[in-house]
Amino acid sequence: MNLFNITNKVAVITGGTGVLGSSIAEHLAASGAKIVILGRNQETIDNSITSLKEKGYDAFGIAANILDKKSLETAREKIIAQYGRIDILLNAAGGNMPGATIGPDQTIFDLSMDAFQTVTDLNLNGTVLPSIVFGEFMAKQKEGVIINFSSMTVDRAVTRVVGYSASKAAMENFTRWMAVEMATKFSDRIRVNAIAPGFFIGNQNRKLLTNEDGSYTQRGNSIINNTPMKRFGEADELAGAIHFLCSDASQFITGIVLAVDGGFSAFSGV
Repeated sequence: MNLFNITNKVAVITGGTGVLGSSIAEHLAASGAKIVILGRNQETIDNSITSLKEKGYDAFGIAANILDKKSLETAREKIIAQYGRIDILLNAAGGNMPGATIGPDQTIFDLSMDAFQTVTDLNLNGTVLPSIVFGEFMAKQKEGVIINFSSMTVDRAVTRVVGYSASKAAMENFTRWMAVEMATKFSDRIRVNAIAPGFFIGNQNRKLLTNEDGSYTQRGNSIINNTPMKRFGEADELAGAIHFLCSDASQFITGIVLAVDGGFSAFSGV
């Protein structure tokens, strides 16, 4: 028996058109999973699905709002009609915005509460709502895997990103809570975990970490100096950890947060 076999598993990925989400989608598809990408922009979704199908993978996409329960329920019914089941939910959607970030010349008293609320909605509620909608089907199915996306900003005060840090910290707590709820009330075959990526360069943080000539900014250098492996992560380096958590190789693991960070969380900086 191959404990890592995920062939024909139906994997729903929110934020599946982003740099990390699309890389994960391709890895899972190459491993035999059926991929469903949820996103906000149908054209972007279609481009991602076309790319997967051109490589011979089984995939389709649905435009859905992760902050709208009705929208998610509609998406769920379409997925069930297409595949008959939902095995994996990856809550990869998330993000940040300027008003919830403290600039170099600002203090906490410059925080925009409207922006803070928006970021909290995206990172916390945008994980809670899909977990409830798709988790409800997993509860009836008596099996399934939910994987949330945390951050290195949870365990320590990474400067500037106050809204992102607080919302991801709350999301980590929800991960543990949901893991206990599903295992104790529904089935020990339903597992809820999270990964905590270290620092990966994506579209949202590229200008923050790199200059136009490709060199690192001051913040980029600071991160590298606190990462024992002395580099940023590559998107495909999340694939192994996620594949493990999706598979039966981790069948007695629930309620954990797995760091994929090049040693950042282990390093004191001294």
